[in-house]
This record gives sequence, structure tokens and C-alpha cells, in this order.
Amino acid sequence: MSKTNIKKVVLAYSGGLDTSIILKWLQDEYDCEVVTFTADIGQGEEVEPARAKAQAAGVKEIYIDDLREEYARDFVFPMFRANAIYEGEYLLGTSIARPLISKRQIEIANETDADAVSHGATGKGNDQVRFELGYYGLKPDVQVIAPWREWDLNSREKLMAYAEAHGIPVEQKRGKKSPYSMDANLLHISYEGGVLEDPWAAPEEDMWRWTVSPENAPDTATVIELDFENGDIVAIDGQAMSPAQVMAHLNTVAGANGIGRDDIVENRYVGMKSRGCYETPAGTVMLKAHRAIESITLDREVAHLKDELMPRYATLIYNGYWWAPERRMLQEMINASQVTVNGRVRLKLYKGNVIVEGRESATDSLFDVNIATFEDDEGAYNQQDAEGFIKLNALRMRIAARKGT
Repeated sequence: MSKTNIKKVVLAYSGGLDTSIILKWLQDEYDCEVVTFTADIGQGEEVEPARAKAQAAGVKEIYIDDLREEYARDFVFPMFRANAIYEGEYLLGTSIARPLISKRQIEIANETDADAVSHGATGKGNDQVRFELGYYGLKPDVQVIAPWREWDLNSREKLMAYAEAHGIPVEQKRGKKSPYSMDANLLHISYEGGVLEDPWAAPEEDMWRWTVSPENAPDTATVIELDFENGDIVAIDGQAMSPAQVMAHLNTVAGANGIGRDDIVENRYVGMKSRGCYETPAGTVMLKAHRAIESITLDREVAHLKDELMPRYATLIYNGYWWAPERRMLQEMINASQVTVNGRVRLKLYKGNVIVEGRESATDSLFDVNIATFEDDEGAYNQQDAEGFIKLNALRMRIAARKGT
């Protein structure tokens, strides 16, 4: 890619250390105009300070967009209809945010006639893949600048030295010691680096920001009721809420009860293992509740098929293929399965636990107490039918046993 062909770049800009340095680096190395794009996806911090920082750096076109509702409605909720979880533990909080940021970044590039887009993901991580697969999936011929794959500022110490040399302010600076690398949005906050690079070392208690420790959670349980329509939570305790409001409320309530902490070593798409800690209060509750309402409203084979396909769906999101045709195809199937997922779930939140206390659906429950009862079912189920069912299913094993195999 010729630097002389780049006149304008749209940078995914948080205003933090990495992207502030990238902004200056792009201006100097590419001698280009930089358009900054800052997304509010519920990270819990003010995004407006990014405007002042961008202005101080000479940026003329500054985009700061509130994408919380779009993020929850069009990305998180569709993912949770699938009960998606990566490698049995990770609720995909960072992964699912990237396709939205990529989408908006490409839209801004088109609006501003930019020649390229740029991001702050490192050359060791998954995010470079997620961002760039999104870019190419939405704008096939876009030019991408990934500074971490070009420069030699390959440590926090070098980045901080660069920041000092160019007068770039650095928040939370602790001498030469790096703070945790953190990423937050409505679904989660993640922590990497520091002591966490040793998978045997326990995370420091003061690292956690959204949740109290289960030991310090209240001694009295919190009971909540969640209403579902077509697989999505639409109300909590009878109060209608938008998707983003649902997530914000559950983050507060679940976090106060010590729910949502996880410590994971995961397999990155780029080939290495990585240890990270996550707080996902709302997501932990949403997953438990969604499976509970599906348990009475989904046909057995539909539910089992969804469970078989879920790991593939989760891996697609983890690896950055949200905009790929196979993910879109799976989403159509998942959405179709949710037409009958309507009803209410009652949960008890207590010291890090999410406990299902009840589930009901006035219109779509497949649970028939007249058939399931241990009492007299008055002929609703003929128990003698089970004999033939068992013998037919045992036939192949009986034949093999007779042959001694």
C-alpha cells in the first residue's frame, strides 16, 4: 500500500493511549487527514473527552455516536437467541462489539470519502481479524492501516515514551508499569496483561469494577422476573425495557450480587492461548434465563439441533465472521426457532449464583402436566407403549450381543 495514495483515514478512536498515539502516528507517517470515530456501546465511561483530545490533535471531522441500542438490539440479543458461548465459558463480549464498530466505520468512510480505515488492534490479537473481516465484508476494496503491524512501538513502555515525546496525555499512568489492558461495553468488561499473564496467578481483587465478590454480596437473595418475546427479554419485573435498558439494569442488579466473573484461558484465532478475566453480569443472567424459557417452549429436536450448531455459531463470532454468509444463514434458522420462545422466567440472584425458580408460557409451553405427572394421568400416556419402543431401540445391540461383538 502506497502511503502517497492515502489522503484521509477513518480511525476507530477511543481517546486512550493506543489510539491517541495512532492518531499522531498516522498524521506523521502518512501525512494524511484523520477522521476519528468514537462509539458509545455502553463502556460506562464518558466518550465526549475523546472529542477534546481529537480537536487538540487537529482533527476536523469527529464522529461520536451513541450505538448502545443498536448494539444490544442488532448484535447482542440475536447472539443470545443462539445461547452462544465460546469454549464453554466465554460469552463473547469483545467479539460481538467488533462487527458493529466495523460497520459504522465503513459508513463513515463512505460519508467522508476516506481512502482507508485504521484500528488499534495489535498483531497478536483476535481484534485485528475481527475488524478487518468486517471491513472487507462490507467494503471489499477498502484499504486498511494496522499500525501495530507496521511500527516498532511493540511494548507499553515504548508507547508511553512516544506519548511523552509528543505531548500526548496518558491517563492512569503508573510510572513504567502498565495498567491492565481493558475493553468494556454493555455486555462485559475484559482484563488482560499484568499479573494475568501468569495463568497460575490469581487476579487482584481491586481489578474488578462491575461486580462485588461473591463473599461480599448481600446475604439476602434478589428475585427477578424476565418476560420474553420471540426469544428476547422485553421486560423486567413487569416493566417494559429496551434491549440496552435490559442489559444496563441486569448489569447493576447482577453485579451487586457477585454474578458474572470469569477467569479463562482461551484459544485465540491467531494460534496462541491467552488468559483473560471477564465480568459479564447481564450476559450471565440472560443466558440462564433464555435456556430456561426455551426448556418449555422449544421442541426437543429443535433444541438439540440448536445446541449442536451453537459451537460453530459461537466460533464464527469469536473469529470475526459476523458478516459472513454462513453466520447470516445460521441466524435465520436461529431466529425462526424463537417464534415460540415467549413467556416468563423467575430467577434468584444470590452470591454469584443465578438460580432458576420458575418458568411459564401462557401461549407456547410444551410442558403438559397431565402427561408428565407421577400421579394418575387418566390414560394420557400408555406406559405399555414403552416396551416396544425400548425393544426396537435395543434391536441393533441385541443382534451384536448374540454375535459376541
